Order: sequence, then C-alpha cells, then structure tokens
Amino acid sequence: MTDLRAHAETLRELHGKEMLVLPNAWDAVSATVVVEAGFPVVATASAAISAMLGYPDGQGAPWQEMFAAAARIARAVPVPVTVDAEAGYGLPPRELVDRLLDTGAVGCNLEDTDHQAGGLVDAGAHAEWLASVRSAADDAGVPIVINARVDAFLPSSGIAEPDRLAEAMRRGRLYRDAGADCVYPIGVRHKRDLAALVADLACPVNGNTGDELDLATLRDLGVARVSYGPRFYRAAMDDLKTRVRELIQAT
Repeated sequence: MTDLRAHAETLRELHGKEMLVLPNAWDAVSATVVVEAGFPVVATASAAISAMLGYPDGQGAPWQEMFAAAARIARAVPVPVTVDAEAGYGLPPRELVDRLLDTGAVGCNLEDTDHQAGGLVDAGAHAEWLASVRSAADDAGVPIVINARVDAFLPSSGIAEPDRLAEAMRRGRLYRDAGADCVYPIGVRHKRDLAALVADLACPVNGNTGDELDLATLRDLGVARVSYGPRFYRAAMDDLKTRVRELIQAT
C-alpha cells in the first residue's frame, strides 16, 4: 500500500508540472517499451486491450479479463499505471477501487457513456458516483487519480454539435467538483473548443492530438495531460498486416 500511495502521489503531481504525455499501452511488452523510451507513467487503452482479448470496445470484455491485463502491465513496469476502466463495469465504487488497487494501478479513466442504453448517463447521477469512487479511494488510503471522461463531443452522445461545448463544460464542472483530478473531454477537434474548456474548468484537462491540436498547441493551451488511446496499437496492427501480406506474396 505504501508503494501504491507513492505512485498515486507521483501521478497526481505529474498533472501539475510539464504536460504529461501518455502513449497508451495494451500489454506488458508495449508498457515496457513506453517506460524504456523514458515516459514516467503507463496508461492503458481499453479499446486496444479489448481487441487483444477478442472482445468489442465499450465494456464488451469481462471486467475480470480487463483487470487481469492491467495487472500484468503493472507488474511489468516500475512506474505508476493508470487504467482505462471504461464506465466502471457496473461495479460498486468500493469494489471498483479495491479491484483497481489489486491490479497495482493508481489511476483510472471513468467515462459517462451509457453502454447499455446508448447516449450519456445522467450527469448529476454520474457526479454522485464519481464522488463515491473518490470517497472509496480515500477510505482505502490510496489517493487514486480519477480522470473523468466527458463524452459529449462523441457522435454516440446524441448531443447536437452546437450544444456539445456547453454540455461538456457543464459535465466537466460537475465531475471536477465531485472529486475528479482531471477532466477528459474526448473527441474535441478544434483549438477554440479546447481552449474554452481549459479556461472554464480551471483544473487539469486531458486532450488529444489532432489536425488543429499538435503537442505544441496543446502545451500552449495549458493542457495537463495528453493520451493516445488505441492509436499505437492500431498502428502496430497495420504494420503487421502490411508485413504478413508482403510475406504471403513472396511465398
């Protein structure tokens, strides 16, 4: 528990220093590559791990298998690990925290998509649930770093495009006030929208690179954390496809 607390504090402190860049991993080997390259934290990508395990993204994989994969990653590296725990797999807050700590991880992404009904969960109810996760982590004695993902910009949210920014701000404020350490408005494509979110939320914000948002721009905007999701996994699979097709053509 002492090591977990130290890792959690390190992860939290890294959100307030230089921009924390997270090339997401999906297994022990990819996590080791990330650490050997010099990155101080390993983040998992649920879409990549689900695909590796043979399941669809969006809580399509059993949580036991997802957490087992996270545990293998945490055992393989000496740095803090933060887990993409999707929407929490329907686990009660205390059990979610206990299972997360059992893997050796000290941070988690928690998203507000309703994977059964579609669209987004009620923002107020989700904020209360996040507050319960925060309380459970406090009770466990490990200050888990909660990255609250706001899915308002995703087409699957059902929110009309002109309304997405305001809704992301509303949800982000609720989640921040509930105890989230960082707010992650996934799917933001425009610099103006991300700048408005960083200014409005006044807390660490997780961004993604894109056409208008390279690393230098994200740093200038004051983004605290940058993640890549399954991009590197997909790039690796694309490279594999190319190489095996070249091989079959040569045989």
